[in-house]
Amino acid sequence: MNLAAWLQRAGRARPESPAIAVGTRAVATYSGFALRAARLADGLRGLPGVAAGDRVAIFSKNCTEYLEILYGIWWAGLAAVPINAKLHAAEAAWILEHSAASVAFVGAGVEAEMGARAPETLRHLVTIRSPAYEKLFSGDAAPLAHAEPDDLAWLFYTSGTTGRPKGAMLSHRNLFSASYGYLTDVDPTNPGDTLLHAAPMSHGSGIYIMAHVGRFGVNAVAESGGFEPVEVLSAFAEMPGISMFAAPTMIKRLVDCPCETVNDNIRTVIWGGAPMHVADIRRALDRFGPHFAQIYGQGETPMTATVLSRADIADRDHPRWLERLGSAGIVNSAVEVRIGGENDETLPVGETGEILVRGDAVMLGYWNNPQATTETLRGGWLHTGDVGAVDEEGYVTLKDRSKDVIISGGSNIYPREVEEVLLSHPGVREVSVIGRRDPEWGEVVIAYYSGGAEPGELDELCLGRIARFKRPKDYIRVDSLPKNNYGKILKTELREADEKRAGKPGSGC
Repeated sequence: MNLAAWLQRAGRARPESPAIAVGTRAVATYSGFALRAARLADGLRGLPGVAAGDRVAIFSKNCTEYLEILYGIWWAGLAAVPINAKLHAAEAAWILEHSAASVAFVGAGVEAEMGARAPETLRHLVTIRSPAYEKLFSGDAAPLAHAEPDDLAWLFYTSGTTGRPKGAMLSHRNLFSASYGYLTDVDPTNPGDTLLHAAPMSHGSGIYIMAHVGRFGVNAVAESGGFEPVEVLSAFAEMPGISMFAAPTMIKRLVDCPCETVNDNIRTVIWGGAPMHVADIRRALDRFGPHFAQIYGQGETPMTATVLSRADIADRDHPRWLERLGSAGIVNSAVEVRIGGENDETLPVGETGEILVRGDAVMLGYWNNPQATTETLRGGWLHTGDVGAVDEEGYVTLKDRSKDVIISGGSNIYPREVEEVLLSHPGVREVSVIGRRDPEWGEVVIAYYSGGAEPGELDELCLGRIARFKRPKDYIRVDSLPKNNYGKILKTELREADEKRAGKPGSGC
């Protein structure tokens, strides 16, 4: 079944119900939303060189058009490739080339640079809100395209330790399953309830769009197109039944914001993307009340590995409440989770190993990367690369990450990607990028290097090549980096040395 069938159903059953809002102001009903999607589908199908199953990219910050583009893509029988708006144009262009997208919708202000960098495979570059964009809606409403359960719906680019992003292939079945898991375990939603998109719709927040369409809810885009604490708290005060997805950094900023709020309107604030310290969630509960849930997942099994429910987080009287707050919760009902040993054998309760996931929410594989697919999905289980343990009550605790990913403000940053940019400078002999624990961002990026390059030169290089949120916050020149007998840089020793340098306990991954 096509994901857009839920929108078609809502347009027929609840034609006058609000579907899309900007802040607290409704701007589209379900009948209008469905009509726009169907007309865009007709426009996309009519573009020269666009065929069924083609990839269509979206490179834009949050906006109401994001929703009609996403559903127009599916209505037309195409696959969406949402791209993080924080990425550098060069990084976005690489994704366009790798995905072989035939169409790209881009936000105003980046069209010239994207046009200059566009790969040959890209046939159409359309600026959102331009005359060319509106022309795509000028035709008749197209019939809903047929989709098989395993047809590609969303190509989710999630970086790997190789430094280049990998495209996790999410099918219609995957996203239906993730939506059911959300509605069952995370945030039961009623008609008219609102999901506020203050986090990027290209990632976590966008995965929850479908559940709210399925339940005739409202998808609201923040006026700013991003996250502003005062704006979010104002929405909390004015909109009953409101939920949002947030990184821990966003929740901490909400807690610290002095503005008043109406807590009774909050349905659920779901955090994910990074661990949250127990002290921080306790502060959030004290400020906003029992309206929080935690999810753990990956782009390869979006938002669906485990869930720490509102009830668990709110149950202060439970004898193991603090332990539960420090966990990632129990297995989401959309999947199976087990802890695997060295040979993928299932480990007993309490033992630490790799977290493995299986179920209808797990991706089909990686786009044009059979080797990574075979390695990650071996034995029919998604190998997350995360290390954890499960207790006798079924609560999963993350112990560490086997990958060197740095999580800053809820965004994944992969050291090798930054290292490759720094190594392109002739004044850098060797480099190692690590994470340093930070009270606001969770972790910040730190680069250790040897060579004659000046930190300012390296910062300028990074600004020209990668997204600002990935660039190091500090460049530390050393005579040499610690290595083992095989010449491999020892990041563990480097982190330990950085802990002492920063004067903070427990930095890095």
